[in-house]
Amino acid sequence: MKFQMKEVHNCGKHYDELGCPEAMENFDELLDPIGKFCEEELAPLNDVGDTDGCVWINEHEVKTPPGFKAVYDKYVEMQWQGLSFPPEFGGMGLPLSMAILKAEMMATANWTFTMYPGLSKGAINTILSHGSEHLQTTYLPKLIDGTWTGTMCLTEPQCGSDLAQVQTKAVPTADGSYKITGTKIFISCGEHDMVDNIVHCVLARLPDAPEGTRGISLFLVPKRTLNADGSNGDFNGVNIGRIENKMGCHGSSTCEINFEEAQGWLIGEANRGLNHMFTFINTSRVGTAIQGVGAAELSFQNALTYAQERMSMRALSGTKHPEKVADPLIVHPDIRRMLLTQKAFAEGGRCMVYHCALLADKMQKARMEGDAKLEKELDDHLGFLTPILKGFLTEVGLESANLGIQIWGGHGYIRQNAMEQIVRDARIATVWEGTTGIQSLDLLGRKVLLGKIKPLNKFTSELYAYCGEIIKSSDHRMALVPYVMPLLARTLEWQMLTYRIGMTARFQDKEAVGAASVDYLMYSGYVTMGYWWLRMAEAAHKGLKSGDPAKADFYKAKIATADFFFQRIMPRTKTHSATMTSPTKTLMNDDVSKMMQSA
Repeated sequence: MKFQMKEVHNCGKHYDELGCPEAMENFDELLDPIGKFCEEELAPLNDVGDTDGCVWINEHEVKTPPGFKAVYDKYVEMQWQGLSFPPEFGGMGLPLSMAILKAEMMATANWTFTMYPGLSKGAINTILSHGSEHLQTTYLPKLIDGTWTGTMCLTEPQCGSDLAQVQTKAVPTADGSYKITGTKIFISCGEHDMVDNIVHCVLARLPDAPEGTRGISLFLVPKRTLNADGSNGDFNGVNIGRIENKMGCHGSSTCEINFEEAQGWLIGEANRGLNHMFTFINTSRVGTAIQGVGAAELSFQNALTYAQERMSMRALSGTKHPEKVADPLIVHPDIRRMLLTQKAFAEGGRCMVYHCALLADKMQKARMEGDAKLEKELDDHLGFLTPILKGFLTEVGLESANLGIQIWGGHGYIRQNAMEQIVRDARIATVWEGTTGIQSLDLLGRKVLLGKIKPLNKFTSELYAYCGEIIKSSDHRMALVPYVMPLLARTLEWQMLTYRIGMTARFQDKEAVGAASVDYLMYSGYVTMGYWWLRMAEAAHKGLKSGDPAKADFYKAKIATADFFFQRIMPRTKTHSATMTSPTKTLMNDDVSKMMQSA
């Protein structure tokens, strides 16, 4: 993490340009205690959260796993929830990227615990961006200090991603508030015992709202009403019907919430609720991308230790440890393939997430300085990268988690060894906050094609420029050219594929975008990750040249992993290129459709 922030992303310069050099000055002092907290407090609770899970007591009470509340109280005491939020509401005012570092470590140590404060960030960002001054001064201080938590309430029994079907009603009252009535399902952390009030961000329809997504408004609905002095009042008609019995993520409560004339307040403008809610959704999508990175990292750590210690058979090239009954697993090529795949995805994904976090820092600065044009440019660029992060990193995170079981063999399938828990917890990541298919359509259809390919061209221009700098002036050009050339070829092909799919959809086959979209997203992910592996390789070569012997092995491992990525991972793009351009008739064939309907 320190290598990436200091040597790859050059955050010293970044924070100087933001006007907060103290962020880099306090970098280690912040990261080290959070790392210790994750290791000593959160990681031991990961298994407890899985085995004990959450328990629904009644309509106003859900019990979290043993130890969760005590550790949450310590988290609040450390004031880490407010790292990157405005000081006027009780935050520390540090750059957004500092909170990403914290979130990644917490997500790796104990994902389900991290969801409770993690969802609050989305609520805070939404209220900061769209809430009235009254809502901000009333609710933000306690959300930012962690006294309260927040949730996102979108999904209903009859609709998931298709929010045009939302039926929850909001009826205005004489005092300016609204009565919210309806049922929301799959509400993560919708009820728990770690705080005494929960702030729900709820999509609902006003009586005169138009149909579809244009008629959705966003409301703030607290679990408890507030008294005149700001203290908690009565329960607010926010009733828990049940919590779900899930495949994984047992440590987080997934609730059905029945809003029964609950008092709520409008966030932002009427009938623009979905636009406002995307502030929350995008926060959660980046958080889910971090879940993918965390799954890859945790599975790699556990699998690496096992592969070093487990004795099984002899190396094909000759015995490596004749004094032992067998050689360790790690001598075998296929074990190394799986370990290196995990390592490449964890470290490459981390680099991708940090890049977006730094872009968010710049966007926040532009907003504070009133530079609307720059803010819009950065927001558009983040909008292009976000579905790649969410869709691609959760898919490869799940792949990495599965590889961890494979490395452990039968022992990986046994619950007590914790490898299968990583798979169960990570499986939802490809589904929630929009499935991989939804992310793919957002990327290819909405961001790239409807954006007239400008977002893609902006990113590829940056990539071309960087590769050009390496070829012209890098001290390490000869070592890096084996990465640069395939990356340039894949980037050019990325653009050509985009034009081809767009033209096919426009003039020949409207289904071409939907048929190609997931392959397109995965292709985009491999190229984007390749760009950051190239940057890491260059930084590692520079590190080796600096002559610090204490770091030499680290840098050499980085370069070796970059070799692996470009030689054994990047070629996956060839398959995606072939399948995304194959005719849609293999999917949409009428004979197949009839068979499916009659089955």
